[in-house]
Amino acid sequence: MFSQNNIRLSTYFHRFASCQRFRSYHSKTGVHGFRPKTTQKSVGIPDAEAIENRISSGNLFRLVTAYREHGHKEATLDPLKLAKRVSAPELELSHYGLAHEQATLHDLHGILNTGVTTATTSDVIQKLREIYCGTVAVEFQQLQSLEEREWFAQRYEETRHEPIPPERKVALAKLMLKCQAYDHFLASKFPTVKRYGGEGAESMMMFFEEVFSASAQAGIQDIVMCMPHRGRNNLLTCMLNFPMVVMLQKMKGKREFPPGVKGSGDVLSHLSISTDLKYGERSVHVSLIPNPSHLEANNPVCVGKARSRQRRLGDGDYTLDESVTHGDKVLCVQVHGDGSVAAQGVVAETFSIAYTPHFRVGGSIHLAVNNQVAFTTEPERGRSSMYCSDVAKMIGCPVIHVNGDDPEEVIRATRLAMEYRDTFRKDVFVDLVCFRRWGHNELDEASFTQPLMYQVINNKASVPDQFRAQVVNEGLCGDAELEECVNDWQKHLNDQIKLSESHVPKADHLEKQWSGFSQAPDSISKWETGVSPDLLKYVGAKSVSVPEDFALHPNIHKTHVGRRIVRLEEGTGLDWSTAEALAFGSLLSQGFNVRISGQDVGRGTFSHRHAMLVDQKTDDMYIPLNHMYPDQKTAIEVSNSALSEEAVLGFEYGISIDDPNTLAIWEAQFGDFFNGAQPIIDTYVCSGETKWLRQSGLVILLPHGMDGAGPEHSSCRMERFLQMTDSKETGIDGDDVNFQLANPTTSAQYFHLLRRQMVRNFRKPLIMAAPKMILRFPAAGSSLAEMAPGTAFQTVIGDTTVDPSRVTRVVICCGKHYYALDKHRGTENINDVAIIRLEELCPFPVEDIRNELNKYKNAKEFVWSQEEHRNMGAWSFINPRFEKVVGTKLNFVGRDVLAAPATGVGEIHKQEAEMIIKDAFAKL
Repeated sequence: MFSQNNIRLSTYFHRFASCQRFRSYHSKTGVHGFRPKTTQKSVGIPDAEAIENRISSGNLFRLVTAYREHGHKEATLDPLKLAKRVSAPELELSHYGLAHEQATLHDLHGILNTGVTTATTSDVIQKLREIYCGTVAVEFQQLQSLEEREWFAQRYEETRHEPIPPERKVALAKLMLKCQAYDHFLASKFPTVKRYGGEGAESMMMFFEEVFSASAQAGIQDIVMCMPHRGRNNLLTCMLNFPMVVMLQKMKGKREFPPGVKGSGDVLSHLSISTDLKYGERSVHVSLIPNPSHLEANNPVCVGKARSRQRRLGDGDYTLDESVTHGDKVLCVQVHGDGSVAAQGVVAETFSIAYTPHFRVGGSIHLAVNNQVAFTTEPERGRSSMYCSDVAKMIGCPVIHVNGDDPEEVIRATRLAMEYRDTFRKDVFVDLVCFRRWGHNELDEASFTQPLMYQVINNKASVPDQFRAQVVNEGLCGDAELEECVNDWQKHLNDQIKLSESHVPKADHLEKQWSGFSQAPDSISKWETGVSPDLLKYVGAKSVSVPEDFALHPNIHKTHVGRRIVRLEEGTGLDWSTAEALAFGSLLSQGFNVRISGQDVGRGTFSHRHAMLVDQKTDDMYIPLNHMYPDQKTAIEVSNSALSEEAVLGFEYGISIDDPNTLAIWEAQFGDFFNGAQPIIDTYVCSGETKWLRQSGLVILLPHGMDGAGPEHSSCRMERFLQMTDSKETGIDGDDVNFQLANPTTSAQYFHLLRRQMVRNFRKPLIMAAPKMILRFPAAGSSLAEMAPGTAFQTVIGDTTVDPSRVTRVVICCGKHYYALDKHRGTENINDVAIIRLEELCPFPVEDIRNELNKYKNAKEFVWSQEEHRNMGAWSFINPRFEKVVGTKLNFVGRDVLAAPATGVGEIHKQEAEMIIKDAFAKL
């Protein structure tokens, strides 16, 4: 007779019997897996013993599933043994009608992938705890795909005790001892230098070694990596061929750049390298990108650079059709800190774009170097989640936790991560639970805030020493061999420190794809960028051409396609989107690629671009500029992005520093939305070349203009960018600056700005206060003649509508504000005021301004007029430069100071707009 419990378990059994794995295993035994006891018995009703066995097997499967899902909670992950163990009641046998003393032999086929076919309950429990509750634990039930979950369980269980070859263990022991000796050497020679050594986390080198060697063997050509400060210098010098002599020079406070190379340099923990590593007959190129102190900001930059590298190597498709898998040739590796990966929003933003079109890279390998303390903050105060890696679960990313005291398990964890990524082309996360031998840096006293933790750490043998003893005890090598390895390395370090006194560093920033480029000259603004009108007409026509069976929206056909064709035939009145298409198409014709991303860039926030057309019957997308020529080799990526600023902008910056032949553009939905990406702007865009000699031609389009849209949709806050420039107030030292900032007033000016980014033999970021209201404004339109050969971007546009001899006042302005001033001047018949347009604010166009102002010999009053409030806009940048250039007082006309970028009251906005226009012409 069945007990009440067995009746309940019978229900669970029938649920279990319906699962795919159980049906597959028992496919030969009869319907739904019921196995007849003898051939004589009827197949209709199994006997009680058979049912009991099936129930027992079903319960065992449920228990195995529970361990797969909850076993990590009882794993031994903390090398310090201080972490509070979490109880997992889901693992209690009473839930499954099982007991340790149960002697029943279970058939493990299709239930547990260990190579053992039958086992008792106690043996199964022991095996489950070894697999899921040891020094490595996994979380993979968040995977949305059944195929992936089954694959992960099978491969994890099959490879749990996969042996590490003896010679490899010896090599790994030597590598860790080498890293330890490096830290000890620096500690003795430079006791007051913050170096953020890898002590306590040396087993991270096992991860790197496995990733590098496995990638080489798998045929991966390039690895693009990002990494924070902890252990970075160990990786650079001990594995990535960073010149030891240069590292030691930095320790002494010397420059890492050779004489004559412009650059401020950066601190030790931010240095980078690009190198080739050889493994047997194969090699792999590894690029460790520069690291700013703003933690995790390097994640999207790394992914963007990997994406660019894939494009250059033909590793994936880059138009609308992304059916070709990425990641066969290029691997992205992201290394995190435990505190930052859990807390920095850019991590979640970067995960959110991991699988989206135009951003996917075929999966990244993630490593968290988990010190279990962030600066001085313990995990329970630094995050709300159980693990620092829980953010990865937002995209169903599997997580492998591993105790850093077990280097062999680190190797196995990394192997599994690499295999998963290679199989499914998705992200995978390794959480290396380790510790920090010293404080946040070597000069920090950690026991101030973690006294108990550091009592344990101070009495704990190092991981390299533990592994050294292990390989010696296993008889894999003698201790003398390992000691000789350490001594040889220390001798090398001593030799290098002697050379550091006289060594002259080399510059390697303009090699390979950057060969032929140079640092910018003193003058960067004047560059001929005109194009043949015939080519422009051809490109313009192609930019709105679609297949005959393509169902174009009627409004687009009328207002976009038809108008563009007419204007091209007339050669005049070319609006902003047309000039942009002509710039893009002409660059594609010259062999450059173009990529524009941001929220809604295909259509454009203001429905002006329509670079990506959508079939009204099928939803199919079509990009005309990718079909200008048969077998066209170049392409434009029009990448409607996720609602992210920091990750997407960082991604585009990563593309720009990798490929000088791709025009990378990020367009904000509204100008002030860039503030969500401020860390990327501060640490990379504005200072990347100065700190690391990494040139970028990135264009940032920020729709700007005070048009009554309220505080968050008006100003691109150009004052912030101007404050970050290294433009000199006098201009006497030339106009080479860290970036360019322009606020153009005509479509031809925009055309030239875009083309100028690519035709020069150097790259500089361009920040553009882009238009909103004048996108279709007839007066802002241009002619083909203004884009023809011999034409170029004008930093200053003078006034040709007034007689210079009659001018008594000169009003200087920029952007769309010019049109309001000019309209008022015409309406009021004012003929003694000249209006000069400053099209590029940075670099400050000293000579061009002087030349314009010299025309007005009788001018007594000089006014800077702007739409923005006095504490915003270009005023604080313009005023000191104008006075030093012209030698006279510059008067301000604009809105009064305000805390917000603009008023949200329509009546007040209208009053302000009328006032600043009148005041520009009123008597001072």
